Amino acid sequence: MKSRNLLMIPGPIEFEHEVLQSMSSATPSHVDPKFISTFHHSLNFMKEVWQAPSGQAFIVAGSGTFAMEMAAANLIEQGDKVLVISTGYFGLRYADILKRYTVDVDILEAEVGDVVAIEDIEQQLKTKSYKLLCFTHVDTSTAVLNDAKAIGKLAQKHNVLTLMDAVCSVAGEEIKQEEWGLDIVVSASQKAIGVPPGLALLVASPKAIQSFKQRKTKVQNYYADWTNWLPIMKAYENKEASYFATPPVNLIIALEKSLEMIIAEGLEQRFERHRKAGKAMRVALRALGLELVSKNEKLSANTLSAPFYPDNIDGTTFLKSINEQGVTLAGGLLPNLKGKYFRIGHMGSVNQNDLLATVGAIEKALEKHNHQQDLGVGTKKILELF
Repeated sequence: MKSRNLLMIPGPIEFEHEVLQSMSSATPSHVDPKFISTFHHSLNFMKEVWQAPSGQAFIVAGSGTFAMEMAAANLIEQGDKVLVISTGYFGLRYADILKRYTVDVDILEAEVGDVVAIEDIEQQLKTKSYKLLCFTHVDTSTAVLNDAKAIGKLAQKHNVLTLMDAVCSVAGEEIKQEEWGLDIVVSASQKAIGVPPGLALLVASPKAIQSFKQRKTKVQNYYADWTNWLPIMKAYENKEASYFATPPVNLIIALEKSLEMIIAEGLEQRFERHRKAGKAMRVALRALGLELVSKNEKLSANTLSAPFYPDNIDGTTFLKSINEQGVTLAGGLLPNLKGKYFRIGHMGSVNQNDLLATVGAIEKALEKHNHQQDLGVGTKKILELF
């Protein structure tokens, strides 16, 4: 750790040594029997982590944004009606993606730090015959947590497909895809999944796959088209070789290792560990006099936090002060508030020592910028909660 900073941003995260070590093996052929077995296990492990035993898993080279686009491209045709529930930057990004495939996109946008009320979503669903409802589980720009279970139930009630952006929540926040009636849950490798960037991951329900098969027009994105990818995923599920585009084999080897470790930890234990880490970070930040973007505890994600800078502190120099102490944090992402807040990732392999180092660096930076506080009050809260 002395040769580099502790990475406490909302992805990429600090990765487990075993995961990084697994990537360093010689690159095998994508049709090597051992790699076929690795891909097979990874697909099955995904369904276990997503808690979607009847789902169809997809592992494709790309970013979380590509996973979002793949879902949109395969489910939407021109003229379909889509409702987007936005809690920040990535909700609006999803609306932008969807508009490439249909012009009929409605947006319900929450106030910064808040969510759209379930009653308002239901009222909107009554106004049109929507095919798809999209929302972000944890928006990485605001650290706001949506009630995925309630939204899934509501969509089922109105017979609308649900598409959840869970890039910043899978393997960190509780998700029961099948039980909650979520048709597609998309993610990426570099966040709580715990694998370096490069994998677009999603699990689709049987209902979503059926909807895709009933399309009247071709998918308007060649690389994303499930017509090309479904046979590949089915082949690997059956431990057979297949080819459409060369998979990033070393990343998938790492994915198998990380998912295996997640399952070995136990999903409920992992969720509880993230709850504890998230709560500890929020309590520590508030003890330092920092306000959070998320309006209240119920709406606060456990995978990252988004505190405002104190008044009269320049964000750029503040983050630089933290960086000089060996901890890297992220600036704000919302265009209108970009220079007014920062973001701290605490997911995946995060532990008490990571939190202590991070809060300690924040305390020292605050002291350097003449912010009134009792030095050590934040780290004390971390220790008390752990």
